[in-house]
Amino acid sequence: MPMKANKTEPQSQTRKQKKDTPWILHIFNHICFVTTIIGCYSCHWKIKQEKKFKHGQCCSLRERLFYPCLVISFCMSVLLVFVWVESSNEYNGFDWVIFIGTGLWFFWSIVLLSFLGILAAYTSLLLILILLVIVICSFFFWILFTYWKDRWLTVGLSLQVFAPYIHLSSIAMMVILSWPLAFYLIHLEGEARIRRYQMTCNERKRNKRCNVLTKLRALQVAIGLPFFLILLCLYLLPLGNFSACVQEKNKLAPKPYFFGHRGAPMLGPENTIMSFEKAVEHGAYGLESDVHISYDHVPFLMHDSDLRRTTNIKEVLPNASLTHPSLFDWDFLSTLNAGKWFSHAPIKPFFGMKPLSEADRERAGNQKIPKLTELLELAQKEKKFVIFDLYGPAPNHSLRALYVHHVVSTILDSQIEQRLIFWLPGFEREYVKKKAPGFQQVSRLHSVERLTKENITRINVDYKNLFYNGMREYRAANISINLYLVNEPWLFSLAWCSRIPSVTTDNIQVLNEMTQPSYFMTPKYYLFVWILMDILSAIFIVAIFYFHWWKESKKEKLLKSTSIHTDIQETASNMEKGSLETLGLLPSSSQPRSKEPSATQAPSVSQQPPGRKLSHHQDPPKRNMLPGVAKNIRSPVFPKGNVKPPVSPKEKIKPPVSTKGDIKPPAPLKGEVKPPVHPKGVIKPPAPPKMEARPLASPKREVRAPVPLKAVPSPEGRFNRQRPTRGRS
Repeated sequence: MPMKANKTEPQSQTRKQKKDTPWILHIFNHICFVTTIIGCYSCHWKIKQEKKFKHGQCCSLRERLFYPCLVISFCMSVLLVFVWVESSNEYNGFDWVIFIGTGLWFFWSIVLLSFLGILAAYTSLLLILILLVIVICSFFFWILFTYWKDRWLTVGLSLQVFAPYIHLSSIAMMVILSWPLAFYLIHLEGEARIRRYQMTCNERKRNKRCNVLTKLRALQVAIGLPFFLILLCLYLLPLGNFSACVQEKNKLAPKPYFFGHRGAPMLGPENTIMSFEKAVEHGAYGLESDVHISYDHVPFLMHDSDLRRTTNIKEVLPNASLTHPSLFDWDFLSTLNAGKWFSHAPIKPFFGMKPLSEADRERAGNQKIPKLTELLELAQKEKKFVIFDLYGPAPNHSLRALYVHHVVSTILDSQIEQRLIFWLPGFEREYVKKKAPGFQQVSRLHSVERLTKENITRINVDYKNLFYNGMREYRAANISINLYLVNEPWLFSLAWCSRIPSVTTDNIQVLNEMTQPSYFMTPKYYLFVWILMDILSAIFIVAIFYFHWWKESKKEKLLKSTSIHTDIQETASNMEKGSLETLGLLPSSSQPRSKEPSATQAPSVSQQPPGRKLSHHQDPPKRNMLPGVAKNIRSPVFPKGNVKPPVSPKEKIKPPVSTKGDIKPPAPLKGEVKPPVHPKGVIKPPAPPKMEARPLASPKREVRAPVPLKAVPSPEGRFNRQRPTRGRS
């Protein structure tokens, strides 16, 4: 009966392979990845692999079509977050536009920023409703392209400032990405080598395996080539990169001057005397405001087209809260409070605004709507320039056609120096030049030819126009540029590096403390950092690829040695089988095995003499023995009487019982030993032991006179005295 296969060696090989397998394959594998994705999408963390995919396929067609949607939604949401973060300079204006439409003042810009950030984090974590995210992002992009096209100019300006830092950060990111990329590419290379090695042993599948090798090579090229092309572009990017903040220190222009936008609206209520005084305290070069005309012809300072946001008209006259300011008399306007909305409101007008002191809080709560003449008196006293937007009165106002004349007369009557007035309104400019020739004419953004023709040397433009070559043509024509509205330090730094003379800002208290532009660096320093970063990144990437190649080559050597060892074992097993057949311990493979032994054959493990007990200290021979075991085989000496066959040390086999009584063994003749007579039937052999076997001698060998057995050591190290027993008669 054939022995059971020995399972200890395959188990040891399995443990060795698990030990030599990289830890990353145990933690990060396809099953873990799919389980995580399905768990995030459906909260089911136990999955069954219903369908076994072919080699090279990781998922179904539906999953592969869904993945691009995930990538698109992630890119769109991240781009929207980046655009809105860089538009932080416009948050207050955005909140004001929403207030005009809803009548509720809140930080809608921060709410939108939080919402877009959640979308980006949502898609980056591979959560659900990706299609909804795509729809929402598409809606916001449609708004940007339709109603807010100039917002993309802000992104372009931010890239001019942050380009060197984005470049260096991108190289660092490529170094990080090189780790999984190198692992995957080297793994594909190792698989291709193994398949090529196996292909020499199996030429029948050559065409099929060659096709698999081609696919592996194509996959390597499709993944590795874009990575190295992007890396090469990043290495050479500074050759075509331009940043206004990368220049020599001796070429840096003087710090721009500040115009306080409605005063200092982060330190006091906008368009109030307190706000303008705070702007003067923080070094304002000029004061910017907005002018309306009351119904009784008094110019006053107000920005909005109604009084809801900056006054308490809802408490005094709720039904008139939406009325245009020019339809109220000055006697009524002077009674309104213009500061409690700023000092006592639970929601501040600017996000991140510092809390007021008790004195400033009390002072702000008592502010009133000021006249234009009060601002002119302050400017004359502090020798500050004044620039303002002039809003026309309502259609049924008495000064609807003559409000410009009236405002010019009011300014001239205030006895302020004409040079301190920057006249910004573009209508009736010729009348203003004749009536007040000392006013400095300031225009909007027009062509250089038109400005030269009108003899205008100052322009007041939106900061986004700085994107177009830094407005070099205007600076070349000696036209002074004032940018509005600049609140962020990075944007002020860009204006500083672009040689802009002045800016209008809400954040004068922060920008005034800057001593040099943010993100400023010299060309030599940037060149040094660029070359150093390129060298270090190249060294790290090469080291990462070499490390993965070394790990894969080590694994490949292990697999080759395992396959060679398996071939040696198969060869040794065949040789052992042939030697056992030669010794007669195994039947010949070409002859059928007989059920009963011949008369000249010695008793084997399956043939035991009747009436004898099998000793548990003797082992039957193994049929599948290694070549080293065959050298230890020796022939035992027959004792007097019958020989006890070997018994497994782990189990004791009882002797068979004859159905017709006990049979006496025949007496041996001189010089001849007859084989014992077995009862009817064949006795089953004992269970295969797991230790060295000692097979019986060949029947052709001459048998000597039996010798009594002495104490034989057992496999466990103890002695057992074997005494011959006689069968019952």
